[in-house]
Amino acid sequence: MRKILFALLCFISFEASAQVKDTAKKKIADTIKKDLLTAPDTVKHLHSKTAALIPPAILVGYGVATFIIHPVRRFDYYINSGFNKYYPRYPGSIENYFQFAPVVLTYGLNLVGVSGKNTFIDRTALLGLSAGIAGISVYGLKNTTHRLRPNKGDYFSFPSGHTANAFMGAEFLAQEYSGKSPIYGIVGYTFAVTTGVLRMYHRDHWFSDVVAGAGFGILSTKAAYLVYPYIRNKLTHTDKTGKHTMVMPMYQDGVKGVSFAMEL
Repeated sequence: MRKILFALLCFISFEASAQVKDTAKKKIADTIKKDLLTAPDTVKHLHSKTAALIPPAILVGYGVATFIIHPVRRFDYYINSGFNKYYPRYPGSIENYFQFAPVVLTYGLNLVGVSGKNTFIDRTALLGLSAGIAGISVYGLKNTTHRLRPNKGDYFSFPSGHTANAFMGAEFLAQEYSGKSPIYGIVGYTFAVTTGVLRMYHRDHWFSDVVAGAGFGILSTKAAYLVYPYIRNKLTHTDKTGKHTMVMPMYQDGVKGVSFAMEL
């Protein structure tokens, strides 16, 4: 009788082991199948994200071309002469405020209850990363190209920092709220375009400075939204209360700093 029970237990153990192995194999096969099915969508999504970098890169390329291609540079002089002829310069600096309007709108909308695509901490980290990319790019070029401004104020004309900030904020607003309504993006880009025009109107920048600044601003925000998911886990910490905090370096208006965000 004992031999029969022992044989029966061995058989049950063998069957259970076989079922566990079959279940594990099935789970592995299902996982592989799921990965194979979702891989094309992932590649397609990544391709669309990187393709979105092409238009702002073209704007940057146009600005760079003015240092190489003389006819393109002469168009700067043509635009500036038109402003000098038809629009007398007047003192003013409203673009100093317009450049930050899209970012203020982004946080203002969230404050009144219109939620964006990301949480406060992720949104703030994305803004800090965007500002860092734009700041390093813009102010690095200002100190290497040494282009004289139209008003001959200094040699930091290329590219336009105000315009870069404005378009960075406009794309930031569009990324967060265009899913709810395209009006948000239109409003943000209206402020950005106005900022660029006013920089030329006040003879602070050439046309190519503004175009390149717009390209750098858009490119910085798009690049930030592209790479942020890959670096978020490296920079995110959870404190004892379970709240998430994030610290990220940033660079804007020639000033180095650190952005800090905490989930409330």
